[in-house]
Amino acid sequence: MVPPMHRDPVLRLLEEYRGHHPGEAATVERTLDLVRAHEDCLRRTCLPGHLTGSAWVVSDDRESVLLTHHRKLGRWLQVGGHADGDPDLLAVALREAREESGLERLVPWRPAAGAVRLLDLDVHPIPAHGGEPAHDHHDLRFLLLAEPGQALRMSEESIDLRWVPVRDLRAFADEESLLRMAAKAAALFARV
Repeated sequence: MVPPMHRDPVLRLLEEYRGHHPGEAATVERTLDLVRAHEDCLRRTCLPGHLTGSAWVVSDDRESVLLTHHRKLGRWLQVGGHADGDPDLLAVALREAREESGLERLVPWRPAAGAVRLLDLDVHPIPAHGGEPAHDHHDLRFLLLAEPGQALRMSEESIDLRWVPVRDLRAFADEESLLRMAAKAAALFARV
């Protein structure tokens, strides 16, 4: 079966990610299966799960990361949200980061001579809430650098928003996926 073209950008991102992170092949395959099987994978109505885009936002000095204390989930997380039909998950991550933080000047991390790549891929369960059944988020995560001199502005989705020094990250969250993003970002920065 040939997937509709609107899913091609996502498929390319995932295939490239698998090439850079062969140890995460099972997670990549799970998400590829969703994208191939569900034409509506970019919409929140797609069950058992759908694609989301999020941002690991790092301060200009690379010492701190932006975390939001999510109102509905009650946990410290990176900023991000639903694709709502947009196949450009980087654009989704940028839009959500701006909406949830008030930061306007965000720059996607690019390898020395390349296009923007995924920083991380995570599949995680979202509990049932209100009339929404439990489902999975297949979260495509990008590394963004915040230009200095910007004030934070919290959205209604959060009960707190702050810059957290990377060295203090474990005091806010011990979730494996957040620690994994921090480690991946640090490794990228060390290569420069």
